[in-house]
Amino acid sequence: MEYANHLNEYAPAPSAEEVDREVARIREASRRNRTTEVYKLCFSAIDLTTLLCTDSTTSVTAFARKAVEFYEKYPAIPNVASICIYPAFVETVGLAVDPTPMRITSVAGGFPAAQTFLEVKALEVAMAVENGADEVDIVLNVGRMLTGEYDEAANEVEVIRAETSDDVVLKVIIESGALKTPELIRKASLLSMFAGADFIKTSTGKIDVAATPEAAVVMCQAIRDYYEKTGRKVGFKAAGGVRTAEDAALYYTIVEEILGPEWLTTDLFRIGASSAANNLLSAIEGREIKFF
Repeated sequence: MEYANHLNEYAPAPSAEEVDREVARIREASRRNRTTEVYKLCFSAIDLTTLLCTDSTTSVTAFARKAVEFYEKYPAIPNVASICIYPAFVETVGLAVDPTPMRITSVAGGFPAAQTFLEVKALEVAMAVENGADEVDIVLNVGRMLTGEYDEAANEVEVIRAETSDDVVLKVIIESGALKTPELIRKASLLSMFAGADFIKTSTGKIDVAATPEAAVVMCQAIRDYYEKTGRKVGFKAAGGVRTAEDAALYYTIVEEILGPEWLTTDLFRIGASSAANNLLSAIEGREIKFF
């Protein structure tokens, strides 16, 4: 399908200077959201992540069981939204979290570079879903975006979307740190949504520049504009480099200011993190906690 021509139906991207001003405004506004209730919501929006070359069935099982223990240890705090792992560990996590409401997120589609055959990407996604993944995070073809092959990049997402059922949440990582400019970040966001993304996500966390407030502002503005034209709500996920409770509150405020409070649910707002979980938990409890 042709997607690139639909970009002309949307306003151009803001300038870098406009983005900087908006980030400065929202950063100041985020001070009001450094509260226990906001930290609890941010904690509940976490996709608790382990994506290491050293991951094993043993380590991932222990990681997942720790998240399950949280239900009993901290019953007054909503637990994390999901556990995010490589495709080979989807079934492992499924056994560990059953029968809790914990969702299972799998990166797939040649994560993190997405530099493999489209057939391989699609098969890996299909296998992750077959093994029990509720949500799948894939990477937009950044190389095609950088060379202006916008239809080709979006069509890969469309093909992969077809490998999932409607009840599987598809998050598309645009790798904003590689795209760099507001123009490319906006185009990648819109193309991903055109092709069926349920969420757009900042980063893999595997390159030097991960989530930034500047990228988040451009992405949330694209989500807002897409919703105004189509009526379809697409979620936003910040991932990579979100470490402190204040970081989480800033991304919460970006979503709140640009998209509104109706986006501040785990159905439409996520944070991909590992260290942020302990830091948010410490901020909620008012003392240093290293639970995960």
